[in-house]
Amino acid sequence: MTNALAIFVGAGFGGVLRYWISLAVAKEYHGSFPMGTFLINLAGCFAIGYLATFFFNVLPLRETLRLGILVGVLGGFTTFSSFGRETFQLMGEGKPLIAFWYVILSNVFGIGLVWAGHLMAKSLHPMPVP
Repeated sequence: MTNALAIFVGAGFGGVLRYWISLAVAKEYHGSFPMGTFLINLAGCFAIGYLATFFFNVLPLRETLRLGILVGVLGGFTTFSSFGRETFQLMGEGKPLIAFWYVILSNVFGIGLVWAGHLMAKSLHPMPVP
């Protein structure tokens, strides 16, 4: 039950953080590309790549705290459902090229940023040699 509560609280925090960042991006960007969700998802990909490596190899956390951050905060912060809805909406608006690039860029850069976060955590925090 403690794990579920940590995930619940973390997801609420992550969701509010996503909302605030989406508002900030919307103030600055007015194009057709869903920039807010795109940037949030990429930031979340980098963060999970870095933090998962950091938490498992450098700073082992209690499972409850680790789940609260990785599953809760980052799960509430990033949003695959919004990504899907925005892609569907772009197609419905007759913007298939923008939808195509949104899908391609989100996936290629997202996976690349998970890898980059992992590599950064490993380089900044080398594993101790036994």
